Amino acid sequence: MTSERLQDHVFGEKTLRKYIGGSGLGTKILYDEVSPESCWSDPVNRLSIASGPLGGTRVPGSGTISLVTKGALTNGATSTQANGRFGAYLKFSGYDGIIIQGAAKRWLYLCIENDKAELRDANHLLGRDTYETSELIKEELEKKEMQLSVLSIGPAGEHLVKFAGVYVDKGHSASHNGSGAVMGSKKLKAIAVARGKQRVPVNDVERLKTAIDNFYVMEGSKNFKGTLGIVHNCLTSDSSPGELPIKNYLTNVWNIPEDKVSKFSPEYIRGHFKPRKNPCWACQATHSTMMTIPNGPYAGMEIEEPEYEQLAAWAPIIDNKDVVSAAMLSSVCDRLGFENNEAGWLIAWVMECYEKGFVQKEDISGLDLRWGNIEAVIQMLHLIAHRQGFGNVLAEGVMRASQRIGGKAAECAIYTKKGNTPRGHDHRTLWSEMFDTVVSNTGTIETHRILMDPKAKGPGNPVETSTAVASTKGIMEFDDSLGTCRFNTRMDIAFEAEAMSAVTGWAFTPEEAKSIGLRIVNLMKAFNIRSGITRDLDYPSARYGSTPVDGPTKGISIMPHWETMLENYYTLMGWEAKTGRPLPETLKRLGLEHVVKDLW
Repeated sequence: MTSERLQDHVFGEKTLRKYIGGSGLGTKILYDEVSPESCWSDPVNRLSIASGPLGGTRVPGSGTISLVTKGALTNGATSTQANGRFGAYLKFSGYDGIIIQGAAKRWLYLCIENDKAELRDANHLLGRDTYETSELIKEELEKKEMQLSVLSIGPAGEHLVKFAGVYVDKGHSASHNGSGAVMGSKKLKAIAVARGKQRVPVNDVERLKTAIDNFYVMEGSKNFKGTLGIVHNCLTSDSSPGELPIKNYLTNVWNIPEDKVSKFSPEYIRGHFKPRKNPCWACQATHSTMMTIPNGPYAGMEIEEPEYEQLAAWAPIIDNKDVVSAAMLSSVCDRLGFENNEAGWLIAWVMECYEKGFVQKEDISGLDLRWGNIEAVIQMLHLIAHRQGFGNVLAEGVMRASQRIGGKAAECAIYTKKGNTPRGHDHRTLWSEMFDTVVSNTGTIETHRILMDPKAKGPGNPVETSTAVASTKGIMEFDDSLGTCRFNTRMDIAFEAEAMSAVTGWAFTPEEAKSIGLRIVNLMKAFNIRSGITRDLDYPSARYGSTPVDGPTKGISIMPHWETMLENYYTLMGWEAKTGRPLPETLKRLGLEHVVKDLW
């Protein structure tokens, strides 16, 4: 970016077999090329955006990209993914990925089509939201909706808000750990990729077809209908007691009228909001739709179907019982370019502080941020995106903003000691996800509870929980290296290994897949340790690790068990218990001999 110079780079087969693509190659680039002393905003930081060997194939959801960089919230590694069409179109234009380094002197956007890449002036795109940016670039390049995939940042990324995200095809978000702030620091507003004419080479077409057909029969992937209904399920069934995050963890019981509950159902939302299909590449699922709010104060606003974490952030977390305004805020968040979870926790924290008198109206730019006051939320989000007034304080994210205010206000904030916030659940009833979020290298979860034995999710079983987190590490990292969507592949490494063998011609096994995933985890861990992210940061904030005061897990606390869980996890991972450093024998077993001297 500094010299506005583009060049192609080809990795050898040995490197590709070892790191695959997506998160794997991104992590290798990060470790090899970014100095531990550097800050996330330094020009030396790399921003890798890549598909993988399965990208653009018939494998379900193979338009996915993985973004790897040194993130703004933790100043350590991040790996975050977005679905859509970008990854597939990139492959059709002759590229597997993009590595961005340096920092431009002027705002630019990158245009890619059929083996050609060009940097263009982006001054006319400044201040535009992610939806507007996508439309303006398509108009400028004379492309129709399905002919171009656009990845961009909004005003939040331009102003280096530490939880700014990167957005693909309007509402697909690769946003954890401030990825949009990193992109903004490089003065890169957007990347536009045309649907090129190349085809992804497949070594054995019939073998791949058979693998996909068998997978559909076994898993029923075509029946996936998204996460839209989870809020409604939490309110109406006994399958996930206490998991809904309510009022900044003040309670596990949401007092919402029955007529309001029914409007959070997929049937109501999809029937009320005039949906139209906006599918990801090769995806058979039915959840990726654009919608229009039909009536009320936000009538005519185009939104994307909100996922669970968006509805959680803009409904129970801020005590907003109106599904229409929750869906609207989800879109505002996407358009301004925020990471949704951090934005929700941040607003909820301010609301609690305002209610309890820890901050006054004049302290927060004169806004009446009482619980559920939607218009005040909209105004505050715009202030944050442009770093104006109190929004400049909040633009630093939950941890730093709460530390700046201090006192009783600091005790209310939900975050990990590394500096990121959790996904949109009450993790005090989901010990496996809380523990993994806190010990993760990436600024978000690093494994998933769907990979674990249900008995391991907690609460009340600390050793089993930390064992389950350790035993499933690596699976997600391998999955994120392939260029595929985990909602489609279900992180089934047996299927993924078979698909890899069919596409590449390698004799690829699930055992090799898990080993590659663990290689990525350990290399990220080494990068973070060298960046100053030490064992004492593998802890939750006081409120994040607090004990529920009501609901089904009232009085059950994870914190008395935390140190035992941490030691068990480190030991199972092959890391030194007192520091968390990967042991030399662990690194050597994973083919990371060159890292030993850096840590030991």
